[in-house]
Amino acid sequence: MYKIVAIDLDGTLLNSFGEITIRTKEVLKKAIDKGVKIVLASGRPVSAIENIASEIGSEEYLISGNGALVYDIKQKEIVYDKFLSKEQVLEIVDICEENSIYCNVYTELEVIAKSLNYNVLFYHKENSKKPEGKRTNINIVSNLRKYIEELDENSKFLKVTVCDPNRLIFNGIIRKLRNIETIDVLDVSHMSRKTIKDGTDDVQIEYFYTEITNKNVNKWSAIEYLLEKEHIMSEEVMAIGDNINDKEMIENAGLRSRYGK
Repeated sequence: MYKIVAIDLDGTLLNSFGEITIRTKEVLKKAIDKGVKIVLASGRPVSAIENIASEIGSEEYLISGNGALVYDIKQKEIVYDKFLSKEQVLEIVDICEENSIYCNVYTELEVIAKSLNYNVLFYHKENSKKPEGKRTNINIVSNLRKYIEELDENSKFLKVTVCDPNRLIFNGIIRKLRNIETIDVLDVSHMSRKTIKDGTDDVQIEYFYTEITNKNVNKWSAIEYLLEKEHIMSEEVMAIGDNINDKEMIENAGLRSRYGK
């Protein structure tokens, strides 16, 4: 019997509108009723994942920031973390701003950006369908570097996402970011495609992106922490994902499922 099912959100559990189907909720409820731990593993901030966990009845753990932290839902505390430092984040932001590239910064509480574009625009549209208290916290600031610089020293940085619709420009910034030896730059080769509602029309948002974390951060490393904590073997883990940031957990789990791309 599988004791943990680790599930990615965007492109996997959630459809292109950021929703969970009724059928999916029914299947997950049956698994939870049998004692299976459903662990949502996403790049999103804790608050956004916790809201989705509540929607499906998952009440134990979640993985945020692509494995940068494990959060105990019942105890409401971080039990494992590998955060980016403020210095690392500022270095990434400086490179992006010097090259006029869009980026946004994820803390455990919110997504910080200068404007509503790309992934942040999708979260904003997704929020419009959710009640207050169940939305992804988005903080739009006029000066991203200054805002990050002035944050409390205890601020916890999960990742930085970099986006651009032009492949050549995007590949150029990737090469520069890879010169920072203390970070991992996710190798995403495809274009992200998300759907938002504009009145009665469905509008596609398309862009190239990468996600930047501290060195050696991935979802499987976070799952390994849970396996040790809960005395569970890797053979008793099922992993479901669709993207390169799911690679390690899919390769190492007892049962692997690659949904989507």
